[in-house]
Formats: sequence, C-alpha cells, structure tokens
Amino acid sequence: MSHHRLAPNVHDHKNALEAALGALRTELELPGPYPAEAVADAEAAVASLKLPSYDLTGVEFVTIDPASSTDLDQAVFIEQEGAGYRVLYAIADVPAFVAPGGPLDAETRRRGQTFYAPDGRIPLHPEVISEGAGSLLPGQECSAFVWNFMLDGDAEVSSVNVRRARVRSRDKLSYKGAQAALDDGSAHPVLQLLREVGLKRVQLERARNGASLNMPEQEIVQLPDGGFRIDAVPQLPVEDWNAQISLMTGMAAAQMMLAGKVGILRTMPAPDERSLQHFRLQTEVLGRPWDGEMSYGEYLRSLDPRDPRQLAIMHSAGMLFRGASYTAFDGTVPEDAAQSAIGAAYAHTTAPLRRLVDRFVLVICEALSNGGDVPGWAREALPLLPGIMAGSDQLASRMERMALDTVEAALLVNHIGQEFDAIVISGSKPQNGNGKNGNGNGKNGNGNGSSGIIQVAEPAVTARCAGELESGTKVRVRLLSSDIAAREVHFELVP
Repeated sequence: MSHHRLAPNVHDHKNALEAALGALRTELELPGPYPAEAVADAEAAVASLKLPSYDLTGVEFVTIDPASSTDLDQAVFIEQEGAGYRVLYAIADVPAFVAPGGPLDAETRRRGQTFYAPDGRIPLHPEVISEGAGSLLPGQECSAFVWNFMLDGDAEVSSVNVRRARVRSRDKLSYKGAQAALDDGSAHPVLQLLREVGLKRVQLERARNGASLNMPEQEIVQLPDGGFRIDAVPQLPVEDWNAQISLMTGMAAAQMMLAGKVGILRTMPAPDERSLQHFRLQTEVLGRPWDGEMSYGEYLRSLDPRDPRQLAIMHSAGMLFRGASYTAFDGTVPEDAAQSAIGAAYAHTTAPLRRLVDRFVLVICEALSNGGDVPGWAREALPLLPGIMAGSDQLASRMERMALDTVEAALLVNHIGQEFDAIVISGSKPQNGNGKNGNGNGKNGNGNGSSGIIQVAEPAVTARCAGELESGTKVRVRLLSSDIAAREVHFELVP
C-alpha cells in the first residue's frame, strides 16, 4: 500500500496543517499539560505503592496491543482445564495510585479518558502511572485486578471471581506479530488457546444475537519528519479474539454489580423498527438483502468490507448502534440493563489507564466478589460518572472527526483538479447546508443540490461529493477544493 503525504518541500501547507491541528486543542478546550499538584500526587502514590500479598508472578501473562502502545491495561493467560479452560485476565490496578478526593482524582474526573490527538496523546493519568508503574509492562512486578474465569468446553463461563494480585507480564505482543505467529504455527500456547477460546466466544455471541461492526479504521499516523498520513487499518482476527476476552470480563462485571445492586453499566437500546426498516431497504438497494430472519449481528459478520457494496452496507449499519450511554444504580436495579449489540448486560472494566469509569467498576466488583463493602467514595461517584463520561466521549468523537478532516484536507491540498477512484458509501440526497454529521462543519458540504459521501481509494479519505450518487457503486470523482484551515474538502462526480 502506498501512502500519500505532504510533499516535504511544501512548507506552507505543512505549517498550515500543524497550525490547524494545534488549533484543535484550543478550539475544543482539550486538557493541557498535567497540573503539577496532580503529578506530585501521582509520584507520591508510585513511591509508596505496596504490592498485594497474593502472588501470581509465576503465571505467564502476556499483553497483546498495537505495537506502539505503552499504556498496557490488560494481560492474559489461558490454560486447558479438563474439557474446558481457565482464563486469568489481569487489569491494571489504577485505583492503587489514585487517592479519593485528591488532586489526581480531581484531574482524572476533569479529563474522563485519554484523548488520542494526531499531534500527541493527552493521557488520563500522568505518564509515571500510565506508562510506568501502572502499566503491565513485561518484566515489571505490578498490582492488578485478576479475573479468574473457569470455562466449560464451549467457553461458557461456569465460575468467576476477581481479586488484587501481584503479577509480572512475560511478553509484550503486537497484534500483527501475534497474528503472524498464529498463521505460521509458531505462536505461544497462550495465543493458540486465545484463538480457540475466542472462536468459541464468537459462537456464543452469535447464539445470544450479539453484533459486532468490524469496519476498517482510519488511523492518523505521524511521520518522523513531522508530517502525517492516514492508514486504513483492517481488523485482524486476533484482535477479535482478544476483544472477546474483554467482552467476557465486561459481562461478568455487569452480572456481579446487578447481583450486588450497585454499579454502573454500559447500556444501549435495541434498534427501533424505523432504523431496522431503513437498514433493510439499504441492503436491498445494495444487492445483499437482509430479510430480518437472520439476526442483524449474524448478517453483519457475513459482510466482506473488500466488496464496495458490502462496505457501504457496513457504513449504513451505524444507524443500528446508536444511543449508548452509562447507567448507574445503587439499591434499585435498572429495568433495562442490556447493551443490545452485545446481547447482554455489560460494563466497562478492562481499560482503567485510559477510561475513568473502569476504575470504579473494578473496586466495586472486587468488593462484591470477596464479600467486602463497596468503598463509600466509589458509591458517591456513581451518580456523577454518566455525565462525566458522556461529555468526555462527545469531546473525543468531535476531536477525532475534526482531526481526520484536517489531515484529509492536507493530504489533498496539492491535488486540486485531479481525478480519483472512489466508492459511494452514502447515496445522494438534497442538501440544505447540513453536512454528513448534521452540523454543517468541515468537509460536510455547504451548498444545495444532490450530494453523497464517498470514500476515495487512495489516499484513504471520506468526503462529500456533488452529483447523483448510488450507494455501493464505484465512481470517478474530481477534487474541486481543499482547505486545511477550514477542514473542508469538496469533490464532484466525473460524468
């Protein structure tokens, strides 16, 4: 795959890109450098950390993450246990470093999550924790919440508990490296069992009518010379299998909290009939009809994103995954506790270095699992967490979209008037100034007439295009304009 980037001698455009990306932090009021008081709080916590007496350093845990990751939240170990399996899943013990009510606690609540800006990560926790003592780095003894699952031969959970333990990861594996080892037969036994358990957990997901939308992701990559490129990154099978362990843990956490009548869930309503009907019509237009007899999750798993029409269906399926939120409770269990896409009650609990809510879920589950009292500071935070996380999620989504718009404009700025091959991912409809995101911003269009959303083949960008467009078709388009500062890109259909 070739990569388009700014020509190294076009300093004006490069400066414009850097200025536009830098402006995002001010425009969106993203968090700045970590406050000195909160950093000092973190450093003191690291210096005074006492590791748990329960010792699992003999367990050969491994982490599996993108190659560049240093904030490692999870480590996994799997072994055969009779006809079934034992899964140990270690999650970074972030609560050990955050004193309730202290400066670090206050700053993490202000941030809500780690923001991945193209010009640098804005961490939820200071690096002394997120990339140091709190990260499950190989060879480092750490405190962790270890989930102990017993699975039957179908990988269904037969028992689970969670407690704090001392752990030491043996290896930091990348997704690409792990997949290559699995493909050539050289994989560590833990990886081989991850594949076995992961595939069985996928079957269980199908049985409960769960749904996953495994679309290729657009990833902004910073180059050594300071420029950027956009990679279209397809999900590898090992990522799906690894995610199944995380999903299993989130479902177990939800069940613990529901049984204990205290906690916070990640909820999402089932798609309404109007959305389902519209999606059915889209699948008929695109030549791969969904009759509604098969679950929509099973249907989505059958799609191949390499086929233009099927990729357009996957984009259209986004309408079925709306309304996700957090539901907190203490004493009264919510009536509708399900996360409809997962097909079960679910909680965020496996990424505490990067997401605030997980810290509270972990301590609640550890207390409930061992017959202890849920800490008062965790109970007191429950009513506040849905609002904190909703605001943080909205900010992160807006930043990611605007950053991608900016880099896409920069990639195309030297190609005004040129033609490109593209795929229509959303067909034409009359425009009144609203963009594809419903806010009229950026590349989303500002004129009247017919237009749709296209995905350019190379460089991999999405943009609005003027003309009569049919979803799922391959088209030839011409670039009319590209404005880095305004984050706008406009194409027209070539007759």
